[in-house]
This record gives sequence, C-alpha cells and structure tokens, in this order.
Amino acid sequence: MKKLFAATAVALVTAHAASAETFRWAGTTDPQTLDPHAVNSAPVLGFLNNVYEGLVRRDQNMQVEGALATSWEALGSDGWRFNLRQGVKFQDGSDFNAEDVVFSYERATRPESDVASWFSTIAEVKAVDDYTVDFLTKAPNPIFPDTIANFMIMDKGWTETNNSAVPAKEEENHATRNTNGTGAFKVVERQVDLKTVLEPHSGWWDEATHNITQGVFTPIQNPATAVAALLSGEVDMINPVPTQDVARLSASDEVKVMVGIEARVIMFGFAHQADELKYSADAGKPNPFKDVRVRQAVNHAINVDAIVQTIMRGSAEPISQLVSSTMRGYSDSLAARPEFNQDKARALLAEAGYPDGFSFGLKCPNNRYINDEAVCQAAVGMLAQIGLKAELDAMPVSNYWPELRADNFDMYMLGWSPGSFDAEHPIRFLVTTPNPEKKLGSWNFGDFSNARVDELLPMIQSEVDDSKRQAMLDEAAKILQDEAGYVPMYVQALLWGARSNVDVVQRADNFFILRWASVN
Repeated sequence: MKKLFAATAVALVTAHAASAETFRWAGTTDPQTLDPHAVNSAPVLGFLNNVYEGLVRRDQNMQVEGALATSWEALGSDGWRFNLRQGVKFQDGSDFNAEDVVFSYERATRPESDVASWFSTIAEVKAVDDYTVDFLTKAPNPIFPDTIANFMIMDKGWTETNNSAVPAKEEENHATRNTNGTGAFKVVERQVDLKTVLEPHSGWWDEATHNITQGVFTPIQNPATAVAALLSGEVDMINPVPTQDVARLSASDEVKVMVGIEARVIMFGFAHQADELKYSADAGKPNPFKDVRVRQAVNHAINVDAIVQTIMRGSAEPISQLVSSTMRGYSDSLAARPEFNQDKARALLAEAGYPDGFSFGLKCPNNRYINDEAVCQAAVGMLAQIGLKAELDAMPVSNYWPELRADNFDMYMLGWSPGSFDAEHPIRFLVTTPNPEKKLGSWNFGDFSNARVDELLPMIQSEVDDSKRQAMLDEAAKILQDEAGYVPMYVQALLWGARSNVDVVQRADNFFILRWASVN
C-alpha cells in the first residue's frame, strides 16, 4: 500500500497558460457551515482551505509549508514561535497581524468550538509583537506545527463586528454563511445545499497559478446524477466517482478518472458507556456493547475483504488500526486484522451471555463516504449471520452529526482522516476519554475510555525520541485492538472524475484546492 500511495497520492498536470474560466465541481456533501472553528469535518475544512488560511498549510504532497507564517522555530521545550507574513490583507481589505492569530486561537479553543482538541497541549498564546506569536506548550510538542495545518485565521475586527466571536456549531451566526479570509478565493454567493460561488481574492499575498475566474460548488447527492453531469459537461469535476462507474468513465475520451488511496479510515463505533440499548425491539434492555466480548464478536463477524472486493470493487485497502500504513506512528506489528470467523463470533456472544444474539440500532450516513449506506447494509447482513439484528437508520450527513453528538445510536459508522498525518491524532480525538476542559476526545461519540491510553497521550505528544514514542503508540494501538474500541475496516479510495481538459491536484486528505486547478 505504501508504494501505491506514493504513486497515486498526487495526480498533477502542470497548469498551462490558458484563458480564464469558470470551474464547476460537485460533491455529495455541502459544507455544514462556513465557520472554520465550528465543525471539524473534511467537507467543511476542505472547502474552507480555499477561503481561509492558517499559519502553515500542506502542499500537493502533504508536506507542511509556510502560509500566514513565513517561518517557525522551537522555543527550546517551551513551545513554538511563529514569524508572521507581513502585508497580508483579508478579503475585506483589512490588515492581518498577530492580534488576529491570538483572537483566532481564543475563539477556536472556546467550549463551543469543534476544533479545540487541536490545542490540548497549549498553555498560552502570546503576541510578542505585531508579527510574532508564541504558542507556549504545557510540555515539549515536537509535532505541533504539523497539527495546525487546518487552523484557520479569522479577522478579529470583522468577526466581532458581525457578532460572531463565538463559534456556532448547531445554530447560526454571521460566520455560518459569510466569510472573510486571507485565502486565494472569496465566497460571493452561498445557497445552502444548492451552490456556493467563489471568485479570486485580488489582494491575495501569494502568486496565483490557476486560470479560474469563478468557482461553483454544487452538492449532488445522487451518484447517477453526478456522473451524468460530468459526462454532459455540466460540471468539470465530481468527487467521488461511484465505484460501479469507474470503468465506464475511464473508457470515455471526454473524461478521466483519478484513482488514489485516501488517508481516511472507515470504521464502526459503539456506545461504550450507555446503560441501555436505545433502538430496535430490545430498546431499554442492558447495553451489550459494554462487554468487550460482544465488540470482539462484531469484529470477527464483519467480512472486510468481501466488502472491499464486492462493494468497493477492490478500490479500498483493509486496515487494522485508526491510521493507514502511510501515517507516522503506524504500528507495523499490529497490521493483521481480526480474522473473519463467524463461529468464533458466536462463541464470544454465547460467552458474554447472548447465545441467541440481540437487536440494536445502527446509525449510518448515506452521503458522506463512498458507498457508506451499502457498506452498512452489508454489515447488517453479516451481523445477522451471528444472531445480531441491526436496525439500520441511514441519513444525510447534515442530520447525521447532530444524531451522533446527541448519543442517538447503539452502533455507528465513522470515517477519520488524521489532519496531522500522525497516529497521535485519532488517539486525541477518537480514543481519549472525552474531557472538554482539557480539549480532548471531541469526536469520541461512544465514550470509549481507558486509563492507560489517557496516561499515554500526553507522553506521546511530548516525546522527542522517535523509538520511545513509537513504543507508546504501539501500546495504545494494542489496547484499542484488544478492547475492540472500534472496528476499523478499510482505508477509503480516492476516486475523482474530471473533464479531459481540466487539470487538478488530488491530495491524500481528499481536499480539493481550487488554486491548483486550471481549465485548458
């Protein structure tokens, strides 16, 4: 998989000088919000990378480079100093400086923010002068710059003037539908669930290499409709290409299919702490998923190889951990998945006191991940073979996240792409015991909790010796496997379709960056 990733993570054709063009692209999910601190999800962060910028950003090969900071250096073991870029303008013409960085940090770490966990190691942020900011850490943090590539800076004056100083996750404020970033493009029209229109930011500090005069994003949930729009030229790019249409589109001279391996791991999670089941005929009965043997039984009952071959048509990679083998901190010694073994699964259920199985509710999205509902339906059939009767409730992702945040599930599907490309990332967000005060576990919907993992996390974050750090990551991964905290299934494929006259860059985090696009 490492070789495949390296060969396909970036599909780039050098942009040629060409006439200015409108670029239209479609995805299955409309960004839930335009507030960069309100929702920590790929549709939001990926889209807003075109509008807002951070101190650092990732290039086409996922390497960190300067953006609003020109350089940074460690302050010994006390933190990091960022030297800011001078002369940068927000899209309303106001100046960028250290005040905006400190304000954005304070806003992003409020309890209402969904990205606060990015700063769990930070004790204080200080503006040294107008163009120097210190991020002081509670302990050494050697990978901090890598963890904040999606930390986007907002204009303090604009945000406060528009009464948006507090992020709005479920509600709305001015920043929900309006933007004022420093990025290459600005939002000029926003129709939720219909279209969002971007135009170049004429005052952008960097050199524009694209030839786009207007970008139009349209959410298209129906896969057949998206394919038809691509073939007709109504849109220039779709993401994703339905797996069943890859061969047909590849055979067309009018379009091209870009194939890669994403950083995203698709998994199932459980309600670990709920006392009772919430759905199905067994609602109100004691929650079986609190028993590790039941969770292990689910792991052995799901035939991931069959899902990859039949539903994903071979375009995904089975996985045993919450990160892929391309990520820093992946545990090579724990690469093997639990074997598909229905007899073993039934024996575990019987041992746990459920020889006849039970029924429960399974929550899944139907427009967030490739074939998400189909994978959940397949899992329902597989679990039925061992006596577990799953009542599937699949819904659009705009409804899905509120359901998970309200703990309205017995078992659920989740995809996770580590923003830092490091195994520490999912431990911090998905595995650590939820603790809003410490800004930890913000996406640990099922409330998995293990005291040793909680103890390991700060040591992992501060350890500068790679071998010692890897040993701790290995220990945490082993605990998670033994406890069956999640059921990691596969690394999702990247399947983009584009018109043949379009050049785009396919990045491993599945973010579409409009400034790298051109129409020839």
